[in-house]
Amino acid sequence: MVVTLQLRQIDVQPGQCLALREISWAEFEAILEELGEHRAARVAYYQGLLEIRMPSPEHEVDKELIGDMVKIVLDELELDWEPYGSTTFKRCLQRAAPTQMAAGIEPDTYFYIQNARQMIGKRRLDLSVDPPPDLAIEIDVTSKTHLSAYVALGVPELWCYGGGKLQVFVLNQAEYVEMETSPTFGNLPVIEGILQFLQFSLTEGSSTARRAFRQWVREALAQ
Repeated sequence: MVVTLQLRQIDVQPGQCLALREISWAEFEAILEELGEHRAARVAYYQGLLEIRMPSPEHEVDKELIGDMVKIVLDELELDWEPYGSTTFKRCLQRAAPTQMAAGIEPDTYFYIQNARQMIGKRRLDLSVDPPPDLAIEIDVTSKTHLSAYVALGVPELWCYGGGKLQVFVLNQAEYVEMETSPTFGNLPVIEGILQFLQFSLTEGSSTARRAFRQWVREALAQ
């Protein structure tokens, strides 16, 4: 006897992940459509494995604060950037044949930096013509599915935060290599600063932490 369930019958609790195996590309597209765009859940798909995760409240706080601090650094360096939040690569992937790119991802947040000018005014991504984001950020992700999807999509730099640690991965010949610093920000100790002020925010609040972080960046650039 085969049991068929609808997505609305499945309840994923905050901080939990649901893994679905042997999902075809057509089924992945149908699931994305049923889930809709306005939802809290995040998806990652690679070679038939689909993961649906529901972020925890702590996850969302860390995501917002890390993303805000990246924006502060970019502004203080006077670098152009275009953010896309947690936008999915859905529209691009819908037109990709399964043999070309059986991968999909919804980052917690990501930025166009080196390719920012090319993305001005665009509200939909199409990786058949658009470059991949220059920097993606994921919170509390340990799944290899996510890393494999990012490799397949060609995202050059990926940050993963979890357990009080912020790791930087750079794409090198179809695999991610962990780096001590971010190549996007050169000699500026961005990772060290973000970790410092994430901890600071736990006692002083996010607004105070953002203001203090901006001052820290300005002092670091003045040295």
